[in-house]
Amino acid sequence: MSHPLTSDFEESVETFEDFIQHTNYSLLETLQPDPESTKDGNDHRPRQVRSGHFVPVTPKPLGKPSYVSHSKTLFSELGLDQDLALNEEFKKLFSGDLSVNRAPMRPFGWATGYALSIYGTEYNQQCPFGNGNGYGDGRAISVFEGILKGQRWEMQLKGAGPTPYCRGADGRAVLRSSVREFLAQELMHALGVPTSRSLTLYVSQTEAVRRPWYSENSNSSDPDILVEDPVAISTRVAPSFLRVGQLELFARRARNSNDPGVLQELRMIVLHLIDREYKSEIDQSLDFPSQVVKLAELYRDRLTTLVAHWLRIGYCQGNFNSDNCAAGGFTLDYGPFGFCEVFDPCYQPWIGGGEHFSFFNQPVAAEANFHMFWKAIRLLIKDDAAALEHLDKICDGFKQKINATIQQMWTEKLGLNNYNESLVQELFQLMAQTHVDFTIFFRELSKLPKDLSDLKKSFYAPIPSQIEQHWQTWLQSWNGLIGSSGDQAEIAEKMKKMNPKYTWREWLIAPAYQQAKQGDYALVQELQEVFSHPYEEQSQAIEEKYYRLKPDQYFNAGGISHYSCSS
Repeated sequence: MSHPLTSDFEESVETFEDFIQHTNYSLLETLQPDPESTKDGNDHRPRQVRSGHFVPVTPKPLGKPSYVSHSKTLFSELGLDQDLALNEEFKKLFSGDLSVNRAPMRPFGWATGYALSIYGTEYNQQCPFGNGNGYGDGRAISVFEGILKGQRWEMQLKGAGPTPYCRGADGRAVLRSSVREFLAQELMHALGVPTSRSLTLYVSQTEAVRRPWYSENSNSSDPDILVEDPVAISTRVAPSFLRVGQLELFARRARNSNDPGVLQELRMIVLHLIDREYKSEIDQSLDFPSQVVKLAELYRDRLTTLVAHWLRIGYCQGNFNSDNCAAGGFTLDYGPFGFCEVFDPCYQPWIGGGEHFSFFNQPVAAEANFHMFWKAIRLLIKDDAAALEHLDKICDGFKQKINATIQQMWTEKLGLNNYNESLVQELFQLMAQTHVDFTIFFRELSKLPKDLSDLKKSFYAPIPSQIEQHWQTWLQSWNGLIGSSGDQAEIAEKMKKMNPKYTWREWLIAPAYQQAKQGDYALVQELQEVFSHPYEEQSQAIEEKYYRLKPDQYFNAGGISHYSCSS
């Protein structure tokens, strides 16, 4: 059933019946299902999915679901009554029980396949069939697409049970990883970083699974014990969940097939991407090659802006492959991510990530992902020489674009009018030598200090007098530039809007999911509140608890300073 986009700007969604009337399936109605799939979504064993854009699949409901939290911010944005999070039918839907679905909703959800590229190299090894036909949403199942407050949203359950892409796994997510993703999406949105959003978090009171993790006080690199954790389902929300890897999947098939229907599948998903993510920015009257070129230009802008945001706030995605790269240009898939505390350009929390996905290498990873995006869509306009030339120039200009975007970010983060390469590079060198807390340093710098003593609360250890002198010289140079940049109070306020006071600190998150495991969700909800206002001054008690250096005992601690993908 279709609803005009303008029909529900002011409507309040107070009941489950109200909610389902906003259903509007563009993906299911315009893309093709796998022809070998079932009609009812009973499709939970690993198998090859050779064609089609999605597989109908039903989630596995949580046993005895219990409410943990929901995003009051997103509920408000979507026009949802806050009490809906506790509504029995709403809770059933978003804990995987589709027995509550009724028209216009479908009685099944859907999962999608995608390809994997790591740093621009195509891989099939992760596919159990060795050909890419079994890789995709292994435990993520979308259950709703509709229009709320005039905007199209898709809602996807993470940990919803196995799909044909599950590769033999149980399709579940533990409470620990679910709490992390739920809170991270809340924080990233409040930080002004494009991201998928958190809707709800429910936990099973009867179902648990065992996962490798770290024993208490472990300094091991790899998980050293098996831990039994409750199963949870978090619902994430986005305009779409289309990934670069999805475009790649159909492009790889098109390159290896003479069947024109395969290339048509690629064209269909690119048009769907434009409709879902770029409709307001791409003139629909343009010919198709021109739309593809404009898509590349817009995606390049979004991706470069996104990575600049990541560097600004100290975020490291950990595993920035093409299958974790949203084609809408926002942060997606919060797995082995982390936030840099002690400044280190090579910071990488994931033990399997290596330096190539480390903090300051993320622009290079983004360029590799954009290259795979370009390579996929290029197939669709190969007979239009002028469009190809324009598209290739956009790809060739990625490095210059992202460097300029990042330089502008550092300029604003430092309160300057113009980028100063030597000042910035010298700062990075001093921060690395001195063991400085990334977030606290920049927040204190936002107060426009004249003396190094005003910054020392961000230092983890005393510094030698020679380095201290270098610091003082740098601070003097920076103050000289700031002094000629305009009104000082205005500069300080602008800097505080670039430099958050509160950030993700894993050693403060771990107690929240540990307490949640015991049925106490107070700390999850407290963190949610703190993270809703990361740039603001909060109470003295909150400042003393959350605005401080990482304690010694958490350095090199397994599950805190580093961790596996286990979730």
